[in-house]
Amino acid sequence: MPSRRIGGLMPKFKLVAVDMDDTLLSRDLKLTGRVREAVAAVRAAGVYFTISTGRMYRSALPFARELGLNIPLITYQGALVKNSHTGELVLYRPLPLARAREIIARIHELGYHLNGYLDDRLLVERDTPEGRRYAAMSGVEAEIVGDLLEYLDRDPIKVLTIAEEPLLDRLSAELTPLYRGKVHIVKSKPHFLEFSHPQATKGDALAYLAGCFGVKREEVMAVGDSYNDLEMLEYAGLGVAVANAREDVKKKAGYVTSAAYGDGVVEALEKFVL
Repeated sequence: MPSRRIGGLMPKFKLVAVDMDDTLLSRDLKLTGRVREAVAAVRAAGVYFTISTGRMYRSALPFARELGLNIPLITYQGALVKNSHTGELVLYRPLPLARAREIIARIHELGYHLNGYLDDRLLVERDTPEGRRYAAMSGVEAEIVGDLLEYLDRDPIKVLTIAEEPLLDRLSAELTPLYRGKVHIVKSKPHFLEFSHPQATKGDALAYLAGCFGVKREEVMAVGDSYNDLEMLEYAGLGVAVANAREDVKKKAGYVTSAAYGDGVVEALEKFVL
């Protein structure tokens, strides 16, 4: 994806959105000193900086506070955009319950682990190793609620299933044609397949947020690593992939960093923003 230039020059970026896992965070899921310093410098320069993640809002919030962010965060792949300082709800696009039920029923047939999300709560049907690992990674305690088909009484924020990557690729190939334009289906990690509102993408949410700030598309930079970042990399004036990104994502990026994880984010910020 070529970067958009004005008069042959790179535009001045006014809004930066960065994915968390495998991008902003280190391998051990922490913010390094270099990342904190670079983000502080970006904000001091008057540039908006936000997190854009598939994580729950409550999972992303501690990192936003560590960075001192006081603007809306893009969470749940773009289904929930909420201000990290005031708690103001900016955008909410949940998955219609009827679609969620259909997808849950199909995953039940396959026997894969399921997560549901209501009111920023992590819901699981039973205690599983997959669920425990997910909860530990997210820093959020899971609630065991039994059959999600029976428990869900309104639109969930999203639904997520966990299985081996070839199994998820097969499921995605099966369901994507059936739900095109009705459900957004994306793999956020090799073992995570997510189902959300058709407009619950990081790209749609980033476009909405840019509009709120009066920032033009060409003034936006986005940084990510995985398939769920593709829409925001495509939307942004400059889409950046970190060195550890999936190869398909690198091919769509306007710039690929030489460094991985948070060091790659710092590289992009220093090269294009600071």
